[in-house]
Amino acid sequence: MDLERLMEQCDSAVSNAEAFAEQLSRDLSVLDGANIHSMMASEAQVEALMVMIDSAYTEAEKIETRLDSYDEILLHVKDSIEKMADKNTSIEQTNANNSKLLEELDRLINQLDLPRNYVKDLYEPDLNKAGMLPQAIQAAAALQLVINAPISSQLSQLQAVQDEKKRFDKLRGRFSQIVSRHLNNLFIHLGNDPGETLSLHAEQLTLPRHGSIHTELLPYTPLMHWIRALDHRAYQHLNKTYATSISKLYERDIRLFFEEARQRISGGRRLRGSGSSQDIASMSGVAGKLTSQIKHGAQTLGTRTNTGALLGVDRDQWGSELDMQERQKFDEIFERVLSELQPVCLSEQEFCIAFFNLNATGNEKAPSSVASTPGSSGSEESSGSAGTSSGAGLIGTPGSGHGRPFNREVRSMMAALFTTLEQQLASFINTYDRADSYCCLYIYVRLSEHVLTAEDTGSFLCTTFGSCLVQAKRNFDRFMNSQLQSIQECRVARKKCGIIPFIINFEEFAKTAESVFKKSERRADLDKWYVRLVLAMFEYIPRVASEHQRTPPEVIKMENYHVLHQLMFQLKLPGMDTQKKEAKQRYQEALSAYVTQYFGRPLEKLNQFFDGVTNKVASGVKESEVGYQLAFSKQELRKVIKEYPGKEVKRGLDQLYKKVEKHLSEEGNLLQACPIMVVWRAMQEEFIRQYKLIEDLIHRCYPGAMINLEFSIDDILNYFSDIALSH
Repeated sequence: MDLERLMEQCDSAVSNAEAFAEQLSRDLSVLDGANIHSMMASEAQVEALMVMIDSAYTEAEKIETRLDSYDEILLHVKDSIEKMADKNTSIEQTNANNSKLLEELDRLINQLDLPRNYVKDLYEPDLNKAGMLPQAIQAAAALQLVINAPISSQLSQLQAVQDEKKRFDKLRGRFSQIVSRHLNNLFIHLGNDPGETLSLHAEQLTLPRHGSIHTELLPYTPLMHWIRALDHRAYQHLNKTYATSISKLYERDIRLFFEEARQRISGGRRLRGSGSSQDIASMSGVAGKLTSQIKHGAQTLGTRTNTGALLGVDRDQWGSELDMQERQKFDEIFERVLSELQPVCLSEQEFCIAFFNLNATGNEKAPSSVASTPGSSGSEESSGSAGTSSGAGLIGTPGSGHGRPFNREVRSMMAALFTTLEQQLASFINTYDRADSYCCLYIYVRLSEHVLTAEDTGSFLCTTFGSCLVQAKRNFDRFMNSQLQSIQECRVARKKCGIIPFIINFEEFAKTAESVFKKSERRADLDKWYVRLVLAMFEYIPRVASEHQRTPPEVIKMENYHVLHQLMFQLKLPGMDTQKKEAKQRYQEALSAYVTQYFGRPLEKLNQFFDGVTNKVASGVKESEVGYQLAFSKQELRKVIKEYPGKEVKRGLDQLYKKVEKHLSEEGNLLQACPIMVVWRAMQEEFIRQYKLIEDLIHRCYPGAMINLEFSIDDILNYFSDIALSH
């Protein structure tokens, strides 16, 4: 703004720059002088200002000194406050530790606190006194709690804790000794008490149950669990004492039970194959001496079939076996035996598991198949393709693997209690298996039913049944193999062959097998053997026919195929449709061959005459011109026809019937269908066929000659009917 004002004032001097510069110079000099005068005039004020500044500096130093003292004081206060904070934290931590220590001590005291009344009950328990048992159980539970109290390793090192532990251990030993002695005596007493025994006059065969023993021992279950947890040695001793004492009862009961079963089946009479010095009454008495009844039964089975009911052996050569009524009785009693064993063993097993706490430790996986049980060794002989593996698939899909697993302790305990069960069962099975070869069918089916329907596949009884089932399957296959072998080795020594033994015996065999396997899960095993046996019959009927010297082979094949077909049709064996059709076809082929060979051509001369006629026609002679041939003239034809009057034809047929009757056997009757009538009907049809052929040739080659045979088809039918009725 000053510059603008200056320029406005000097506007005229713009054109005169020099004058303007001079003007400016003068103004500057004036201003400098004014400034110097002004500065000199304010010197006193400046001095006063400097004095004031010095005074202020002095005051500032004083203030700074005071502030430094204050700062030192504050630093001391800070240290004091920090020390006080640390002290407060330490006090709080100490209080917290004291509280926790008090809590830990309270917990430790509570954990190790055993009321005095419990100590008294543990030290001097009177278990025979009424009402004392619940108190002892409570005291034992309290002692177990303090003994098993979760105390840290640091606290366990305290002398007081160690002293309490020693005191508790003495109480445990004292109480365990008293309880073990009491239970030991109780086990021995119960083992010597006869209790419930087998009733020999009861309507039903019944194995005594010992529920009263279980009822008496169940109140002691908590104490037994206590001993198992705290005194393993005493527990093992009690376990062994119980098994030893109670096994005597079961050994006696099972022995009498099987003796009574034998008595009810056979009335005590001696059975075939029972041994030279053993009979029904004494067989079970030596069961304890048997090392392996199952293997023994397998060895004797192979020899017992020499006199047993074999298909390929005549019935008069069969050994003395059980009749059908005794077989049914055996089936009923054997089913009763298995049914009675099941509740007794399962009841005892459940009691032992509960009382001895046998499943308290880790469970082992139960066996999934009885193929691994005793008796399934590979040394046994193969039983053929129908049986395949003797033990494989015996516990198949139904019920397989269900039920809870049982550990080794359970099975060991049950084996110690029922020491003779498997031996007695095997002895019973083998006695009747040797006495009657058909018993193996009943045994196999019944054992299969019980094993397949078992709820606890890993139980001792199921394992025992499984062991016997493996051998029963082998015996079944061996029995079937012996039947098959008897078919293959069959020889007919009779003068007239007739129906081969394995065809005659097949009816009883199949009916018996059907009655046993009717609704069994093992039906498939029987059906496989049916096919093998029938195929063997198909194979060996022709062999027997060719080997027999007196009976025509066609007759043997015709009769036996006929009876076999009728048997399969009557029995309605499932899955045998193919074999049934084959039997019918083989029968028809044999019948046709027999008729062709032995019926021949009764009108032989007529047949020869027309054979010549047929040859002439075949050589080119017209049928209407055959009569003009000298050898085949009408006169020659009438001459031949006269040789076959009705009486002669009937006489020839009668002789043929007698010949057929001699060929055929009297054993071929079945279902009101007599094979001789079937043969006679086939011969009648063949005769009528030949008759119609001759009549047709007469009408074609001798038309209008009015030539006919001296008998008609009706006459033929009457001849055959009269001859059949007369015989």
